[in-house]
Amino acid sequence: MTLTEQLKEFAENSVKRHPGAAQDIMKNAISALKNTDILENAIKTGDQFPDFKLPNAKGAHIALSNLLKEGKVVLTFYRGGWCPYCNIALKALQNALPEIKAKGASLVAITPETPDNTLSTRDKNELDFEVLTSENNGLARSLGLVYQLPESLVSLYKKFGIDLIESQGNEASELPIAATYIIEQNGKVSYHFLAEDYKLRADPLAVISAL
Repeated sequence: MTLTEQLKEFAENSVKRHPGAAQDIMKNAISALKNTDILENAIKTGDQFPDFKLPNAKGAHIALSNLLKEGKVVLTFYRGGWCPYCNIALKALQNALPEIKAKGASLVAITPETPDNTLSTRDKNELDFEVLTSENNGLARSLGLVYQLPESLVSLYKKFGIDLIESQGNEASELPIAATYIIEQNGKVSYHFLAEDYKLRADPLAVISAL
């Protein structure tokens, strides 16, 4: 199955696992986000992507400018290792990594989760690409991708055993929207995928086609 098909199947099963009020809370949160101008203000195709230097789980700081010296960069944001949709997407990108590399590009994932948690996420999903921590969603915020979770959704996540404070090391209750970019060697964005609905992600097939 394609990533899009996998996510759709998981979402349909999620409705069965968490019916009623839980579904209403999650749907209302997505609807509220769709009523904002977050997509309008986010960085898109044709924009210049800002340089950054962020740490991986081993403490090494990775700079976008250095990666671009070697070729294009596919950059994707994920919410945290607690998010099943993120894990499905990360695994799909890992499976597509050979084709991404064959196109002369590197793959990088950005997350607000702490380096200790990114290590767990990398190990769990057997990832062979860089996973970098953007503390307090700093990079995503500069790109216009960050939103505040409604209290009802924060409370629901706690019932699910999701601890955003532990995941991110802060009490902000903020997350990045689903976002994937292809960045050319001149720093320009040549492809973007943005979605307010966390259940939707850029399909690797589309990313590879755009490289």
